Amino acid sequence: MMDYIDALVNGFLGMVQWTWRSIIFDVPWYTNYFWGLIVISLLVWALEILFPWRKEQSIFRKDFWLDIFYMFFNFFVFAIVINGVYKVLNVLFTDVGITSRSLSMVDIADWPQWLQLLVFFVVLDFVQWFTHILLHRVPAFWEFHKVHHSVKEMGFAAHMRFHWMENILYKPLKTLGVMVLGGFEPEQAYIVHFAAIAIGHFNHSNLRLTYGPLKYVLNNPVMHLYHHAYNLPDGHRYGMNFGISLSLWDYIFNTHYIPESSGKIELGFPGDDKLPEGFWKQSIHGFKKDKK
Repeated sequence: MMDYIDALVNGFLGMVQWTWRSIIFDVPWYTNYFWGLIVISLLVWALEILFPWRKEQSIFRKDFWLDIFYMFFNFFVFAIVINGVYKVLNVLFTDVGITSRSLSMVDIADWPQWLQLLVFFVVLDFVQWFTHILLHRVPAFWEFHKVHHSVKEMGFAAHMRFHWMENILYKPLKTLGVMVLGGFEPEQAYIVHFAAIAIGHFNHSNLRLTYGPLKYVLNNPVMHLYHHAYNLPDGHRYGMNFGISLSLWDYIFNTHYIPESSGKIELGFPGDDKLPEGFWKQSIHGFKKDKK
């Protein structure tokens, strides 16, 4: 029992200390996700201000500050709270004989660094794409995912507006993806993580970007705007354009849909007016049935 308590306490305190050290620049710059997130956010926001796609949209769009709060909560505060739990689970799995290599299908440790990063990026993105589809197709999961789809005006910080339960739903499958790849992250995995933050910010931004022929590989703001469309087209009952960083999966599995690129569509979902407003009420949404 003491092993579990120690893991819980050490995991929590360790994440608190790491976050504080990041704030005061006491960690290597390439692992400083606190200031990295801020720099990426400011850069994408500056581009939104200089080259807005929807010119009528305010710089401080609807729910701008709510999304900023979500961004720091989901990226840091929730990570601090839940890190101890993850450490306890690691001890539990070890006790029952499950290790990071238990499900290893391929060991990429000896591959060239660039290939490790590429495979790591592609596998994790596919896992997240699949999880994203589950968030739309499983009714109980969709109740949590509604928080993200309650965005009515898109901007970079909308990337991080999501219910804290989504972290819990994504984490096991992402961990599974790592285990399949030999149970470890490449030494320079920070490149993948920072790239994912930047791509996610751009996808939710008020910027008209399609990347030309690369649109068949990389997700983009035009494609992702339609993922947030209020009205779903025939043949896409559960939604479309589920890609996180890569659009590749949507084209392969025929879940893509981009009819035009004016940016003038209504966002949200039928019944979004019944979703509670504000962070705290949205945080408990999904755990009880809505009143009829």
